[in-house]
Amino acid sequence: MANRSEIKSLVYLLDDPDPYVKSEVRNRLFELGETAVPLLDEHKNETADQDERSLINEIIQWITYTSVEEDFTDVLAGGLNTLEQLEEAILILARFDNPTLRAKEYQKKLDRFAQMIADDVRYSLSEIQKMHKVLDLIFTDLEFSGSTTNYYSPDNSYLNKVIDRREGLPISLALVVLFVARRLDLPFRGVGMPVHFMLMYQSDQEEVLVDPFDHGKVVSYNQCYYFLKQNGISPRSEHFRPSGYPAILARNIRNLINSYEKQEADHKAESLRNLLQTVEMMIEL
Repeated sequence: MANRSEIKSLVYLLDDPDPYVKSEVRNRLFELGETAVPLLDEHKNETADQDERSLINEIIQWITYTSVEEDFTDVLAGGLNTLEQLEEAILILARFDNPTLRAKEYQKKLDRFAQMIADDVRYSLSEIQKMHKVLDLIFTDLEFSGSTTNYYSPDNSYLNKVIDRREGLPISLALVVLFVARRLDLPFRGVGMPVHFMLMYQSDQEEVLVDPFDHGKVVSYNQCYYFLKQNGISPRSEHFRPSGYPAILARNIRNLINSYEKQEADHKAESLRNLLQTVEMMIEL
């Protein structure tokens, strides 16, 4: 069992120029396994050195990746047929970046978001009013918005970071809407349009396209057709159909892989490719 002084010494020795020392340190950390994670996380929170914090985070990721992969695989083995299952998978994916993440804290945040408008939705008169209640909550009251300053940052794809920072990519903002909406039994769906992920409100009376990156703006099919053509894509009817949950999860992982490749963090991209392969096998079945 590790103690605080050993953890501090091991972290310090990771900067040793001797490859043998580094190798022995990594072996010791691997031997300690997840028992070392709480102390590593504690030390990370205590140090003001950003490089050291990043290094410790990488160590924690390295130690815990196997358990993240196992939990991810277990969730997928149970099927990915509901928004609740997708939410669980997305929060396990967030542990790839933050292994000590407490998923229940973010589930409670989503619960609170939904509770803010639960009575309004219950007494709204029309489907379109219910739709706007959710969109106004997310994009006006809670001030979620599309990230325009550092679009390809991995932070824009991890649900916990998106909730904390109130900004993200189209798909991650769409996930916030979807997970709040499921708590209110409202029929939002994700639409995997090329280049730009969209939302659809699909009830018996209404079928409305929504752009989550543009503050939940309602858009027409003609606008989407024009957007695709402007991006060199020939629009097809399947581009505007609701996506299955495995396809949404796979797209989220691909965005993360792309982000890490741009950062030249190839080891992280490769680990995520292993998770992506598992999801893609579900899509092919």
